[in-house]
Amino acid sequence: MAGSGHPDDDRDTGNSSGSAPGDLEGRKRALDAALATRRPAAAPVEANRTGTVTGIGNALKLSSEFIAGVIVGAGIGWFIDRLAGTSPWGLIVFLFLGFAAGVINVLRSSGQMAEFGASRDRAGRKDDR
Repeated sequence: MAGSGHPDDDRDTGNSSGSAPGDLEGRKRALDAALATRRPAAAPVEANRTGTVTGIGNALKLSSEFIAGVIVGAGIGWFIDRLAGTSPWGLIVFLFLGFAAGVINVLRSSGQMAEFGASRDRAGRKDDR
């Protein structure tokens, strides 16, 4: 198997006492080169796992903000209906208001909508006053 490029090819030289010190350095360089070619393939897998966990965390945060807005709106509407006796109307109105508040919270959290009162300069940077 001489010439195949494997670090173990020097075994067939008939050297029964082991490898010479110079040969050992050559094997070490070949092993380092082989390991270097395999390391970059493993690195993106770790990056994808971190990105996936971050993405799941962001999705849970955004969905909980939306659901919280809808539930709070429905709860306020139900409470107003109980006090005022306006059976389904308070629930319907505040359910829609909670839906709108949830959408606004999701847009604000994802950075697609500026917060109220924050102005932007011509370059698009936030100017907090």
